[in-house]
Amino acid sequence: MTTASATTRPDTPVPGSPPTGPARLGWALADGWTVTRRDLTHWLRQPWQVVFGLLFPILMVLVFGYLFGGAITVPGGGDYREYLMPGMFAMTMVFGLSETVMAVVHDTSRGVTDRFRSMPMAPSAVVVGRCAADMLKSTVTLALLVGCGLLVGWQWHGGPGPTLAAFGLLLLLRFALVWVGVYLGLVMKGEGTIAVLQTLEFPLGFLSNAFVATATMPVWLGVVADWNPLSATVGATRDLFGHSGLAADGWIAQNAVTMAVVWPLLVVAVFAPLSVRRFRALSG
Repeated sequence: MTTASATTRPDTPVPGSPPTGPARLGWALADGWTVTRRDLTHWLRQPWQVVFGLLFPILMVLVFGYLFGGAITVPGGGDYREYLMPGMFAMTMVFGLSETVMAVVHDTSRGVTDRFRSMPMAPSAVVVGRCAADMLKSTVTLALLVGCGLLVGWQWHGGPGPTLAAFGLLLLLRFALVWVGVYLGLVMKGEGTIAVLQTLEFPLGFLSNAFVATATMPVWLGVVADWNPLSATVGATRDLFGHSGLAADGWIAQNAVTMAVVWPLLVVAVFAPLSVRRFRALSG
């Protein structure tokens, strides 16, 4: 009788064990939000990150829009600054990649990731929380850059629906690159490797239609630029903002909106599970 009375019932939760079923999702979301708040708090305490994140795009707008803009012809006509700004919006999303990598590497090198791994929290919470925090920061950065664009004479000509869709595609691109950044941050061993990554961001940005039309490039280079995922997002946002200034003369250009969705989703499908798997491997 005593032994039977002391036996744990099958439905009695074991202390310290993770929840199961629907409770597991709530557990993961709560842990993810905790990590998100922690990352946002650190970001708000370092406003210089926002300043430096906007400095380069603003300088590029001033240099290309005012110094070189008069010498650059937009095929089909149109104002070059209106042609340029969607490219700068997308470039800002790309430059956020190194910020994500730097934050993850910084946490890993300082033992923050180890402390998270030792806590009874959902394995996906750290990477999901980082992703959510970076998306919120990118939304603020994009809003500030849009304000700067309005000050230099840029404006959208489409309706509310297409305009919001354009901003959604920009954030979708950033969402995909966040997962790439989280994975790279988990596999990189030191902060010195981030400099190499930053040098790779520039070819991704400049080998695209962000600054000039791919039709003005050598044929082989134009093909590379056309298939750059960044070009799909830039072309789609130009169309949705209502000032493309270009005729769709290739398959990618004719299906820019579709490819601006397909490319990021493919990247997320690859790097999201890789990031979670890598974090679990570190915890093992």
